Amino acid sequence: MTTEHSSDQATPPAPRFNANDGAFTRFLRTTEIDPRLLGMVGALLLIWIGFHMYGALVNGFGAFLTPRNLWNLSVQTSSIGIMATGMVLVIVTRNIDLSVGSILGFCAIVMGVLQVDILPQYLGLGHPAIWIITVICGLILGALIGAFHGALIAYMQIPSFIVTLSGLMVWRGMAFLVARGETISPVDSTFALLGGGPYGAVGATGSWIVGLLACAAILWGLVSGRARRQKFGFHVRPIWAEATVAVLTCGSVIGAVLLVNAYPWPKGIVTQYAAANGIEVPEGGLFISHGFAIPILILIVVALAMTVLATQTRFGRYVFAIGGNPEAAALAGINVKAMTIKIYALMGMLAALSGVVASARLTSATNALGQFDELYVIAAAVIGGTSLAGGVGTIYGAILGAFVMQSLQTGMVLIGFDTAMQQIVVGSVLSLAVFVDNRYRRSRK
Repeated sequence: MTTEHSSDQATPPAPRFNANDGAFTRFLRTTEIDPRLLGMVGALLLIWIGFHMYGALVNGFGAFLTPRNLWNLSVQTSSIGIMATGMVLVIVTRNIDLSVGSILGFCAIVMGVLQVDILPQYLGLGHPAIWIITVICGLILGALIGAFHGALIAYMQIPSFIVTLSGLMVWRGMAFLVARGETISPVDSTFALLGGGPYGAVGATGSWIVGLLACAAILWGLVSGRARRQKFGFHVRPIWAEATVAVLTCGSVIGAVLLVNAYPWPKGIVTQYAAANGIEVPEGGLFISHGFAIPILILIVVALAMTVLATQTRFGRYVFAIGGNPEAAALAGINVKAMTIKIYALMGMLAALSGVVASARLTSATNALGQFDELYVIAAAVIGGTSLAGGVGTIYGAILGAFVMQSLQTGMVLIGFDTAMQQIVVGSVLSLAVFVDNRYRRSRK
């Protein structure tokens, strides 16, 4: 005998509200907006506004909330943000990686030597394949180093702290030996575009294309997500809540496009560009927008790919299962050792990709590249909500954490704080983030 269930019985009930819940709490629950995400965005805005107002009061003008500074901030954050997405998976599995800065530096040095000293001898100076071969070799090298670390942790049973602490020193020393302490420059001209700059950006038209595609993807995701929920009988948000989320997210994207398009090329570069292309510069000057820098587009692509990997694949489910309970994950048939190697290989590859962005931005590779970056990457992941106890973390949170860290650094430089004070503030913020995270988790129990 077949029993039929009505749609009312199959559909889970809407979120319940407590009598003490305020209007804002009800709004968050109905729209399903993560309160921690909202808190991080609020903290970021407070940092930006605070530094801008401080500059206005002390210097007579605020230099933080300007298109120029925010554009540069996004480029500076991209390298840390790329690595932070991988660090989330490492910390979620109850491990740590202190070597990412040194891997970045070593891979950058190797890529520098490859494109400056080796490849031009065989392909010719300025060959279009130089930058492609360089990037591929760098990513493979980073993945191999990460896999080596993962193998030591998984099969030799050496704690990740010790393995990666050793890696921090070993790969920094290797970078010095490869470069003989010299600066490798200049890098390939096409490779240098990956670091940003006037020519390393997509311009106003390209930015609008990126923005409109992003808005289309957001709307498609909301519509398809609602359809999937209805198909499988899950609770769906009210139409007004869906519209609110669409307006907030698409509005943020459009606002970002307007911001990057408001930052023009420097006058000197505009003059050179106009002379090289036979363009007549009008009396008031020629306005050419930077648009989105290539490093921030790389960060966006990495963030999307890592989000899908972490939330929509078996690999991601295994990562969070290991972080929740490694012993139970092993008993459930998950190859924890193989997963550890894969996670560290991915982390190493992302560190190499950050090396591409960092060295391209400087148009050179130095032994000091990536120094102390491991601390900022870990801090970004923790500030973004990744628990050091394992099992909890989000990609978007780590990227917001990276923006918080870089905003603090940039703001302190603008207002004249010395390096010592910057380190004190960053360390204090990291401790505060862990404290807030612990309090939040206790309140959720």
